[in-house]
This record gives sequence, structure tokens and C-alpha cells, in this order.
Amino acid sequence: MWKNSSLRCLLTLAVLCLRSLMYTQEIASLGDPQNLKCVTHNLYKMLCTWDIASRGRHGQTEFCYTTNDLTPQVCFKTKERRVEIPIPESSITVTIKSSGTAFATKEFVIRQKDISFVPVTPHILSLVPDFPTSTLNLKWSDKGSTFPYGLDALWQIQILRKEAMEVVTQVTYYSKLTHEDIILSWNWTSDMPLECTSHYVKIRCYINATQFVGPKDWSDWSPAEVIPGKDTEHGASGVFPLDPVVAVGSDLTFCCVHEEDQRITNMTYGSKSYTMMQLSSRSHAIRVLNASVSNSSGTNVVCRLENGLEGSVVFVGYAPDIPQNLTCETSNFLIVKCTWKPGRPSGLYGERRTKYSLFERASGKNVSCEVNEMNKDHVCGFPVLPDQKTYDFILGVSNPIGQAQSSLLVDLIQRVRPKTPEKLTVTGNNSTSIQLRWFINGSFAEIRLLCQIEVSSSHSERKLHNVSMPGRKSSTYTAQLNALHPDTKYQLRVRCSAADHFWRWSDWSRGVEQTTSEAPPARGPDIWRERSPSGESVMVFWKPLSLSETNGKIVSHEVSCHLLETLLEYKVVFEPSNSTEIKLGKSDCVISVVARNHAGSSPPSRITSVELPSDNVTTDQAVAMGNGINISWDSYPNMTCGYIVKWCHSSGSEPCVMDWQKFPSNTTNAVIKSAMFKPGVRYNFSLYGCKSVGYQLLKNVTGYMKELPPKTAPNFIVEETSSDSILVKWEDIPIDECRGFLKGYLLSFAKGEKDALKPRLSESGNPELKVNNITDLTKKSMKILDLQGKTSYQLELQAYTAGGLSPPNSLYVVTKEDSVGLIIAILIPVAVVVLLGLLASIFCYRKREW
Repeated sequence: MWKNSSLRCLLTLAVLCLRSLMYTQEIASLGDPQNLKCVTHNLYKMLCTWDIASRGRHGQTEFCYTTNDLTPQVCFKTKERRVEIPIPESSITVTIKSSGTAFATKEFVIRQKDISFVPVTPHILSLVPDFPTSTLNLKWSDKGSTFPYGLDALWQIQILRKEAMEVVTQVTYYSKLTHEDIILSWNWTSDMPLECTSHYVKIRCYINATQFVGPKDWSDWSPAEVIPGKDTEHGASGVFPLDPVVAVGSDLTFCCVHEEDQRITNMTYGSKSYTMMQLSSRSHAIRVLNASVSNSSGTNVVCRLENGLEGSVVFVGYAPDIPQNLTCETSNFLIVKCTWKPGRPSGLYGERRTKYSLFERASGKNVSCEVNEMNKDHVCGFPVLPDQKTYDFILGVSNPIGQAQSSLLVDLIQRVRPKTPEKLTVTGNNSTSIQLRWFINGSFAEIRLLCQIEVSSSHSERKLHNVSMPGRKSSTYTAQLNALHPDTKYQLRVRCSAADHFWRWSDWSRGVEQTTSEAPPARGPDIWRERSPSGESVMVFWKPLSLSETNGKIVSHEVSCHLLETLLEYKVVFEPSNSTEIKLGKSDCVISVVARNHAGSSPPSRITSVELPSDNVTTDQAVAMGNGINISWDSYPNMTCGYIVKWCHSSGSEPCVMDWQKFPSNTTNAVIKSAMFKPGVRYNFSLYGCKSVGYQLLKNVTGYMKELPPKTAPNFIVEETSSDSILVKWEDIPIDECRGFLKGYLLSFAKGEKDALKPRLSESGNPELKVNNITDLTKKSMKILDLQGKTSYQLELQAYTAGGLSPPNSLYVVTKEDSVGLIIAILIPVAVVVLLGLLASIFCYRKREW
């Protein structure tokens, strides 16, 4: 019992001592410094903070630190429980002594890995809105002077919208610190007009110090900067953006800001109504996707309210294309003219149109260009600068949507295209030359000009004459054209270019006309003669000279006839006659023909009237060539001065037009061509040989330019018929209707009755059709044999040439009945009857005897 009491006393004493000890420790811990944390904002110094767990009053706190045992402690007394000290190279020992209701001292060891790196909260210097482009411009300082050089900095920028500050986007901006304070700038374009609702911007920083071993973290967010929307302004209203210019294919947002007590009925883009989204109690918006190009007056955006409406006009177009085919040249060394193709039209007009400017880099001079958007080629002028020959141009093009440029380096000496020559006049002319004068405006004293004169007339090809001359300042230039044709009306015009560095011709000047004066005909006419059958007269023919030979208007021909030195006859034959008759009697003479115009006479053309006798003159057939008539002949060695083929353009009742063609003595064939030849018309030719003493007829030739089928078939009749044959006869086809040389006749026949609707034999396809080809043209009849008696036959007769078959002539003939067969047909039945009667009589006679 006692023992138990003693044990209880010992236990009670132990509990009291333990409780006393615990109370003493609690009193001491309540005054100790706690939660020492060190943070650096610049990697040079760190800010250390701590807590003191004590309920009583606190006085000053002594903060001491040392980096190792050899250096003395550095101490501070502070009431704020925060001290800024240098960052140690490795570790630091901190002793904190606090005084208050309880005195406490505590020692901490801080290593680099325990120090946090948190940059200072950034400060926004400015936030500037650009309402027309819905763009925000943000500026802030990177405070780089407080950090080591070359650190990478990351800036998170947050965009918020509406009163509820809804996050729209968050982007990261990168920069590099340079140990200097740099003002950074960032632009952001909103997909919603800034007027529609308030926009907010916040920013924070993270610096990637890779050599720092402690934890790194983002700075705190900066205070939000705000661009208030129109819906926050008292009395503000309207559709935003107001009259914007945007690119085709853009996604657009329009908002309608209205008074608090107003209600929106609907919003339309063009003619289409769109679903609205509410931004605030005073602002509603619509979204238009992939906008198409608008017309010249724009597309209306209308907000209809209960008691009114608000609106805006949007202009949708294209950014300008890069100018194509930029070319610069000068026409007078006073202005450089640049041209280009603008490419696709922008679709923007008026004050929003595409604008051009021409900048020259060497001089720094810039000019604006007034161009017509409707023209395919645009033009801009730049003044020529003194003592400058090379120009480095930049053509700038811009409109509210975008801009582009094109460049060109120009050596002006090599880009000369003179102005159009003016005042082109003729200052003198004769039968073969013309002198011209013209004026060119411009200063060309430093170059040579090459001018090209175009000469054309109605009966000659266009010709170009080049003339080089020194350039002058706004001067008159002259040139002479030689080797022209007399009595010819010429059309003349001129253009010029640079001679040494050809670039482009100027435009042609206006044309002038000038007729050269006449000259005597260049040669005598081509002549022929026809002796009359009686031989007492000769008909002289001549061909008109060509325009290139007349050298003027032929007014007459002088025809004379000389026998030795004696003039037998002289005639003047005025135009337009081209023949005359000379009475010779029984004499012969040398005939001379001279063509005369107002300027003089041609050299004489001579021909003898002597006609040499001919023996055994034959008539041959010529070969039709389709475009002419081929005539051939044997070589005649004694024909020393050539051959003449004479023919007459005549058929039927038309008057004969004499024509001829001369050939050298080594020729043995010729294709005679004439515009007067017609297909299917027969022409008669005579071939003459020329000897020194006269002309001799060698042979006659007939021919066709092109053979055609005969116009008609021969007329034919049935001369005689029998029971098994038909004799037909036909007549000759008139020559005019042959239209070619006859090759033969086709006589076709087959059984057939007369029927107006029945096709021709040649087209009927009758298997019994028989055709006889008669190639002997002297035959005019034919007997068709092996026919059937008392049968109807259809006959057709056709003539043919190398050009084809004539139309057919038809006859229907019935052959006679066969008389022998008829007699036999009668006699056989009679004989049979007689025989039967005889047999019956014999049989009856014998019967009676029995």
C-alpha cells in the first residue's frame, strides 16, 4: 500500500516537471524568427523576408549574415522583417535576433539553390489605339540595365475584352537584354473594332537566366491598361468600324453601339441579315465571313433600331499587284515617260483608289503619278535632270489595303523614242525624185537620229528608206528620195528613232501624197500584124504598156511604114484604139509603132509585113492544164528570131480580140495563160516562126484551158427496127456545145416501158443494162443486135470528153413481131387437127369392115 503511494508521488512529480519543461519551450519558440525566404529580382541582390511567431509586441530585429568563418558578420537592425543583401557565391549564414515579449535568436544557412528568381513586375509605358485599323500599340521598358548582358526575356501579353475582362488571346514576345533599358513595342490587331467594347492589356515577364541555379518564375501581372469602347461613352452611338477598306476574302466584324434605352431590330450586310451577338447592354455585333469585292459605291452595313437606324459603308477590294512590264523612255530629253501594266484592278475608286509615285534613287526626287484606273497601260512622267543620264527608278504603288513596288535602271541615251514627226511637206520633185521636210520637237543634240520614210503607191509594194542625220534641238530635217517612177502618185510618211542605240520607232507621221512628173515611155509597145487575105493591106496591133513602162498617160500611138528609107504611110492613132490598118498594095514594108505621152515618145517597136509561104500546115490539139493551155512544137533551126503564138479571144458571136505571145528560138513548148480564158471554150492558136526576112505560119493548134462534159447529148433517131435489132443514127454536137475534145459515145439499152418517173438507165441499176462504147468518131450509126421481138427497149446516147459525160438523150423502141414464129405457131395446131382427123377416119373405116 505504501509502496503504491510512493509510486504515485513519483509519477505526479515527473508529470509536473515535464509540463513545466514544455511550457518553458513553448514560451521560447513563440519568439523565434521563422520562414526565411530570399528572392532576387535582378540577379545581383536578393530580398530576404521572414516571420516571427510571437503574440507580443516586437521591437527591432537584428539581421546578421556572413559568407564564411573568416569574414566578419554584417548586421542590420530593422523593424520591417525584410532586408536586401547581395547574392552569395555559394551560401550564406544568417543570424536573426528578435526582441519583444520573448527574446529569440535563430541561425539560417541559405544556399543559391534556395534563392528564387522572380523579375520585377513590368510597367506598361503606353497603350495607343489605332481605331481605323483596330490595332493596339503596346510599349514597355525591359529594364535591361539591371540585368547581365545577353539574357533571353519572355514577355507574356494578355488581351482581355468586355467589362467581364474575358481573355481573348495570350501571346509570348521574345527579346534579348542588352544591359540597357530598351523600350519594347508590340502591335496587335483585333478581329473586332476597338470601338465596339473595351479592350484590356496586361503583361508579365520571365527571364531565362540559365546560369542561375535557384528556382525561376514569372513576374506578377502588370496592372491592366484599358482602351474603353464607345459603349462606355455617354451618348455615343453608330456602326463601327466606320467606312472601312478591307481586302477581298476578309472576315469582318461590325458592331452597333446604341443608347441604353434603345433596342436593335436587326443588322444587315448588303441585302443579307446576320445573327447578332451581344457584347454589352449597349453594343451588338455581327460576323461576315469571306467578304467579296464590293461595287464602286461600297457595301452598306445597316443597324436598324426601334426608332431609327445607324450605318456604315465597307469598301472591299484588292491590294495592288506588283507593276508589270515597267518601261521608261524619253521622247524629247525633257521628260522621262514610264509605262507599266497595273495587273488586276483593285476594285477601289475615288479617294481610296490605287496611288502611284515615281522615286529616283540617285537624285532622291519623287513625283506622284496621276493615272486612269480604266486604262490597261498606266503612264507617269519624270523630269529629265541636268547632267544625269542614268536613272534608278522605283515605282511605288499603294492603296488602303496594301502596297507594292517595281524598280528599273535606265540609261536614257539607250531609251529614246522621238515624238511623232510633224509638218511633213514636199519641197521639190521631178519624174524620179521627191524632197521631203519635217519637224521633230525635242532636244536631240547629243545623239544621231535614224529616220525611216515609207513610200507606197497603188501599183508597187511598200518600200522603206532609211536616212541617218545628226540630231538637233527642236529642228527641221530633210531627205531626198530617188529612183522613183515617173507619173506615180506616192503616199509618204516618216518615223524616227535613235541611230546608235535603237530602242523604238516613233509613231508614223501623218501621210502626204505627191505625184512625180511624167517622163517618156520606157520602151516601145509589143506589136503584131495580120496580113489581109488579099495581101493588099496589113492590120497592125499593139499591146498597152504596163503602168511601170508608160511613165505617164499615153495619149496616142504613131504608126509608120517604111520601105527602105521611103515613108509609105504615117498615122497617129489616139487612145484607146490599139490597132490600125495600113494599105500596102502589093508591097511590103517595115512597120514602126511609137507610144507617146505628154513628156515625149518611146523608142520605136518594129516588125516586117512580110508573110512567108507555108506548106502542109497541120492542126493539133493542145493539152488543157486547168489554168492554161499547153502548146508544144518541134524545133525549127532556121527560125532565128523566135516564135510567136497568136490567138483570138472569141467564141460564137463575140468579136475577136487579138492576142499573141513571143518566145525565144530555143523554146519548144509553152503554157498560154490569159485572164480571158474560160473553161469549156475552144481557142484557136497559130504558131509563127520568125526569120530575118519575115514570118511563117508553122501550124495551127486548138485547145481548151479546161475540158468540161459536153453541154448536150447528140440528137439520135431510130432508123430501122426488126424483131431482133434496132438501127440508130445520130448527129454531130455543135463545137460550142462540146466544151472539150470528143472521145466517144456511150449507147446504153435495156428492156423498159416508157415512164416519166422512171430513172435514167445509167442510174437504174438494171442488171440487163448493156453499154456500147463507140470511140470511132466518124461513125454516126449503130445497129443493136440479139434483141427480142415485140419487146419495148429504152435507149440512151451520151457523148463524153476528158471532162466527163454529157446528159443522156433517151428513146423508147418496140421491136417487131417475129413472122416465122407466128407461121409456125399457126401451122402446128392445124397439122395436129388434120392428123387427128385422119387417124379418126382410118379408125372408123376399119370398124365398119368388122
